[in-house]
Amino acid sequence: MSTSYDADLALFVDGSWRAGEGRDCHEVVNPATGAAIAGLPLASAGDLDEALAAANKAFANWRATDVEARGAILHKAAALLRERSESIAILLTTEQGKPIGEARGEVIGSAQLFDYFAEEAKRIYGRVLVRPTGQRSIVIKQPVGPVASFTPWNFPIYLMAKKLAAALAAGCPVIAKPPEETPGCTTALIRALADAGLPAGVAQLVFGVPDTVSRHLIASPVIRKVSFTGSVPVGKHLMHLAADGAKRVTMELGGHAPVLIFDDCDLEKTLDMVVPQKFRNAGQVCVSPTRFYVQAAIYDRFVEGFAERAKTVKTGSGLDADTKMGPLANPRRPSAIGALVDDARAKGARVLAGGERGESGFFFQPTLLADVPDEADIMSNEPFGPVAVTRPFENFDDAIEQANRLPYGLAAFAFTENGRRANLLGDAIEAGMVGINTFAISGADTPFGGVKESGFGSEGGPEGLESYLVTKAIHQA
Repeated sequence: MSTSYDADLALFVDGSWRAGEGRDCHEVVNPATGAAIAGLPLASAGDLDEALAAANKAFANWRATDVEARGAILHKAAALLRERSESIAILLTTEQGKPIGEARGEVIGSAQLFDYFAEEAKRIYGRVLVRPTGQRSIVIKQPVGPVASFTPWNFPIYLMAKKLAAALAAGCPVIAKPPEETPGCTTALIRALADAGLPAGVAQLVFGVPDTVSRHLIASPVIRKVSFTGSVPVGKHLMHLAADGAKRVTMELGGHAPVLIFDDCDLEKTLDMVVPQKFRNAGQVCVSPTRFYVQAAIYDRFVEGFAERAKTVKTGSGLDADTKMGPLANPRRPSAIGALVDDARAKGARVLAGGERGESGFFFQPTLLADVPDEADIMSNEPFGPVAVTRPFENFDDAIEQANRLPYGLAAFAFTENGRRANLLGDAIEAGMVGINTFAISGADTPFGGVKESGFGSEGGPEGLESYLVTKAIHQA
């Protein structure tokens, strides 16, 4: 199969594809080389207004469509994603940089989301309340209405699918605004839905200047729900916009995941797990393990073993079969990560592996920092890149204090062979998701979301479907 970038980039509004036609254009870049590979048409204000009108019109029919019929379309879309997985994965790797194996997994995971929510929609249950004979009181769940969804570039197809699958299953039309860095794979997702028979206006695709598009869509009375995955500052901004219309929001925001390594863990097995996980997607993962707190008795062995493994991670184009870590997604990231590493080094941290950007493209070396003080910026600001920071701890209470120190609480991890300690860790760590001796915390059937400034609301599982439903009580005497 060809590995060339063969993307037919366009907007999708009211069932029709719209290309350049005088619209402003965004340059799409291959992060492995820094070279421009395509031009992306951006939505005009007129395009956004037409998308809003189409979503508003489509809502009445889509919410009334039988759940079996909705599910059949979602299952068909899932099948098409699987059939097209290789070509979509090539688009994803070329645009975003991740190794092709990771890209294939992301496409297949997206298909699983559509299959899951196609079936979960059949379990949108209400209840009947106890009332005197001749009276009825029931509680039902109904779709909230048209949704504006905003997704980032780190997992562009999977995060978009997570929002679309749940919303469409619940009966809500969606106007999707994915990232301009990765338009080919997200366009392919919408094509799969259109080819599966989704009616016009039910799922639409727009690109544009993020702040301009979000302000325009959220200000419209058509939009009843906003779903966003991205940074904490942008999430807070969108919440302010949504507040003016009292719109429901789901926010999956940033994290700075702590990893607690206790001295009773299987150290070699733990290292073999944590190092590949840290450098997955070049560390551009909202739940990436980043702050490694290691019990003092095994600290030196841990950092030595981590550094040895980090130095063997092969970087390069994600399309090369032996690449283990690709480039960062855009030219801003290497400079931002380099500044955090330099600050940590100046404040006393030791660089045991990496620490430098690549010579071409948007690469940064797999990096390990040891003995990083709390005063270093990287201990409070998520690097969102291939950098692990470490420092020792003495006891359980010290570890928990460090893990919960920041105002974020998306994900956290711990490694221990002590069952009682594992139970206590699950209770004490302030995070929406906790993995103990595992990094497998995300799946179609599991709620995904954070606490504190990492956001609120869940995606995935029945909780993800619930966020697109409103509750109505009906009383009859």
